[in-house]
Amino acid sequence: MKQTSLVIMAAGIGSRFGGGIKQLEPVGPSGEIIMDYSIYDALNAGFNKIVFIIRKDLELDFKEIIGNRIEKIAPVEYAFQELDDLPEGFHKPEGRTKPWGTGQAILCAKDVIREPFAVINADDYYGKEGFVKIHDYLVNQMDTDANPFDLCMSGFILGNTLSENGGVTRGVCQVGTDGVLQKVTETYELVMENGEACGKDEAGNPVKVPLEQNVSMNMWGLSPAFLAELERGFPAFLENLKEGDIKSEYLLPKIIDRLISQDKARVHVLETRDKWFGVTYKEDKPAVSAAIRELVSKGIYPDRLFKR
Repeated sequence: MKQTSLVIMAAGIGSRFGGGIKQLEPVGPSGEIIMDYSIYDALNAGFNKIVFIIRKDLELDFKEIIGNRIEKIAPVEYAFQELDDLPEGFHKPEGRTKPWGTGQAILCAKDVIREPFAVINADDYYGKEGFVKIHDYLVNQMDTDANPFDLCMSGFILGNTLSENGGVTRGVCQVGTDGVLQKVTETYELVMENGEACGKDEAGNPVKVPLEQNVSMNMWGLSPAFLAELERGFPAFLENLKEGDIKSEYLLPKIIDRLISQDKARVHVLETRDKWFGVTYKEDKPAVSAAIRELVSKGIYPDRLFKR
């Protein structure tokens, strides 16, 4: 079987979650966290290895809560995302506390990723379909040596990804009739209003997005060669930061959108109808726990995912 990794971005502290480590909040009937369900689904889909991207100061707690358990059932490797992990000649701006984004997160794992891999957020529940489709693509369709890059993503339906407790950011996707991604646009503060999704574009202008629109939930299928592109692009991102900008991030959707516009990447959108849910806000946790209980009651998951 072709080797594939699941890469989980878990370095962030959820500022909107009241200062807690939202990725480590239990939501399952036996104390499972959202990552447990992603890992369970990924291993069942055929992924062979788990890569956790965390902060070094979270390492002990992280391993105690989840890492040590997962090491008993699958190969595990760690990468560490830090604010001062920058290319030679660059330094962390004074006052910068925000991580450098998902592009830097994956770049931090370049030494432990040697095979086609899927990328997900730690605090999102994706459902089973996306893992199956991406794994199938990585194993049976991806040309890891292709130029332009041969990539894929799980395309969620926007209406299945909104939070009842506040606005969310989504990568809104334009998809061709051939199922290939044409453009992805970061759209902010999306909320449901009168049966429509309303939000703001990057300039703060109001926008409306159809509920059936495909969106990116940072569930990508990438090739090892893509890591070299991340490494090439990061210095250019840093050089273009404006004086005093301490918040801009090196984001996967923007990176991939740029590559598409330059004919350097071809991204196949694998649509999933599964309902996303996640702990973006503290108020989301009861709803997430209830949704997990319902999935367990339907037999989709066992009461206890893994032995402890």
